[in-house]
Amino acid sequence: MSMPDFQPTRAAGLNRLNQFQPEMALSYARSRNTDFGPGRRPNVSCLSPWIRHRLISEQEVVSTALKAHSFDQAEKFIQEVCWRTYFKGWLEQRPQVWTAYCADRDAALETLESHEAMLAEYNAAIEGRTGIEGFDDWAKELVSTGYLHNHARMWFASIWIFTLRLPWELGADFFLRHLIDGDAASNTLSWRWVAGLHTKGKTYLARRSNIETYTDGRFGPTGLASEAHPIKGYENPARQSLRAGESVPTEPFILLLTEDDLTPEQLLPETARVEGVLGIASPTSRSPRRIGDAALRFATISVADTTQRVADHFGVSGETVEEPGQLAAVAKELAGDKRVRTIAMPYMPIGWTKDALSPHLNDLRKNGYRIAQIRRPWDDAFWPHARAGYFRLKKTIPENLRSLGLPV
Repeated sequence: MSMPDFQPTRAAGLNRLNQFQPEMALSYARSRNTDFGPGRRPNVSCLSPWIRHRLISEQEVVSTALKAHSFDQAEKFIQEVCWRTYFKGWLEQRPQVWTAYCADRDAALETLESHEAMLAEYNAAIEGRTGIEGFDDWAKELVSTGYLHNHARMWFASIWIFTLRLPWELGADFFLRHLIDGDAASNTLSWRWVAGLHTKGKTYLARRSNIETYTDGRFGPTGLASEAHPIKGYENPARQSLRAGESVPTEPFILLLTEDDLTPEQLLPETARVEGVLGIASPTSRSPRRIGDAALRFATISVADTTQRVADHFGVSGETVEEPGQLAAVAKELAGDKRVRTIAMPYMPIGWTKDALSPHLNDLRKNGYRIAQIRRPWDDAFWPHARAGYFRLKKTIPENLRSLGLPV
């Protein structure tokens, strides 16, 4: 089983999910950490682009694993699925971390323009010209494919921070601009974890021996940092209460779709009074800099494809827009003469989509619209447990899965 073709549709995600189902048990647990290279990844699912956009949901993925394997056999695979949920829930309760990252990223990008030596080092890093074996290959692979094995992401981040001594925010920005599974929570908090900011004092230091072992001998970089120097950064703030999701409206509504959740059929009953489907992708809000072609394509096409798929499902019209300022006019157009004043959407988590759309949704509220954000039972079950480290949430996985009706 080779690396899949990352087509930005639900059908492609379901196809890959079913292909990988037999491998979700002990073979995954044994070999998941090895990166054999592009086109040679039968040991990992490569499902993250579809899960990130929820073209397939976490609950679907775990349910598929449990249909073929016992919980004990598939436990490691299920735990890895739940890492993404943990990061989302953790950031949802500490939104200041995302705000601080954006501010520090912008400051670092501005510094580049006046710091000639740093700019040269930065360009060499993102173009794969550092001379560091493996690192340069991963930089080029990321830009060309929009994907990296998880272990390669950790090595890359560690070398960026501790060997090249570049600001971690610039590396996180480079990843977000190119990853087709780029996610505000997973990306930001993973980079902070490597740097020793997420779990205070716990850093991740890339070592030649580890890279040689887990790249199947493909790379053996020399000259890597032998110690992780302290990184200054925004400290974890106090946890905030989770905002509650809302119920599916009983009145007629326009369904608004974003790149964060693209299986609304799972949220809405067949009797939902959908009067039209409006889709908007906001990938260019990821960064002040240019977004990579692969990431831009995946986000844009997935929203357009889902908008039409869901419109067909409910037998209504669907339309996508490119700018948030178009939302009000197109919502009115989709409603026709029915004067619909409610917009429902899957819950927007902390990240660039929420940043880009919130001001325009507030304007709609001021103009008499009700905005309902509907949150998934999966998030309601898991997010409250993302209070500290991942392992506290991990202990609750069986209980949470049972509460969702999954066989554990």
